[in-house]
Amino acid sequence: MTVRARAAALALAAVLALGACTGGRVTGGGLTEDGEQAGYVAPDGSAQTWASEDRGEPVVLGGADFAGSAVDVTAWRGDVVVLNTWYAACPPCRAEAPDLVSLATDYADDGVHVLGINGTDDAGAAQAFERTFSVPYPSLADTDGQAVAALQGSVPLQAVPTTVVLDRDGRVAARVLGLAGGSTLRAMVDDLLAEPAPAGEA
Repeated sequence: MTVRARAAALALAAVLALGACTGGRVTGGGLTEDGEQAGYVAPDGSAQTWASEDRGEPVVLGGADFAGSAVDVTAWRGDVVVLNTWYAACPPCRAEAPDLVSLATDYADDGVHVLGINGTDDAGAAQAFERTFSVPYPSLADTDGQAVAALQGSVPLQAVPTTVVLDRDGRVAARVLGLAGGSTLRAMVDDLLAEPAPAGEA
């Protein structure tokens, strides 16, 4: 087998492994309908957006990150906020991490904030993941589920990874279930940055 053929075979195997992780629809107890353990959805990148007039109330969400610092998304009103649920052993979470890191870095000067939400890992596992991927943004330590509960109706409780994008008013404007592609996220953020700033923020 040539080097090129071997590389193609390895890439195909990786894609198949990612696609086979869930084994079925995820239920409320963290098990698939087939009774297997599951903590994340298939990396299909199912995306949904809402027009401004169809967005709900502003999200109120906060807590402590894995370094113990307080984080509150209400402090970011007037800016676009990207929320991403993840945990260290989740293959799609690891696959999308470089795109989220790039997004956070490239859009920092535009006032875009990225916040992770991790309800699974202890500080050691979470911080090791952050070091591995040079993550520049904080993640809430959400073992009590309060942050995910604040997103009830927008984020299925057992769907990890899920990425939610808040508009400048703090309202849910877009969501990606599963692995979020970098180009998809950037398009969502660009659209929201192009919207008029809230009254008093211009």
